[in-house]
Amino acid sequence: MTEPKQPKAMEPVFSPEEISLMVKRIAGEIDRDYENILKPEEKILVLGVLNGGFIFMADLIREISLPVDVDFIRLSSYQDSTSSLNEVVMLKAPEKSMKDRHVLVVEDLADCGLTLNWLRGFVRKRGPATVKIAVAVDKTERRRYPVELDYAGFVLKEGFLVGYGLDYAQNYRNLKGLYHLLF
Repeated sequence: MTEPKQPKAMEPVFSPEEISLMVKRIAGEIDRDYENILKPEEKILVLGVLNGGFIFMADLIREISLPVDVDFIRLSSYQDSTSSLNEVVMLKAPEKSMKDRHVLVVEDLADCGLTLNWLRGFVRKRGPATVKIAVAVDKTERRRYPVELDYAGFVLKEGFLVGYGLDYAQNYRNLKGLYHLLF
């Protein structure tokens, strides 16, 4: 296996303060959308996509005022590359039933669309009452597959992003802001 290309620099894109405001905005939208469809005994099933989506998901569920239940799925279409391998591999399956539940998929990034397109189909096959997708960043530069996003934090045209859960070769996830890696 070849070593990943080393970036020359990082350029700030969104600060931790901007990210916090974005999370609060999306949580407010989710609260408004679900408050009239959730029955008193129901919870939103928040399905976090590992590894990248866990930080956004943790921040988001703390801002949602409605009851939530949490589960995770781990998918890969990148491995340690900067471009998609055009195949989605499930590394960890969700454990909770989605049947007749309101499922909110939470992911760090919508990029080429392969993973989220695959994931929406995967969830729909499990018979949920509703399925919605929230992403921290919708990056349109390499979009090749149609993606139906219900909530998008930031919309960017291009750039390789790291920080706030997004990585390059499993590095940089812990950065509090979002940055462009420059190669």
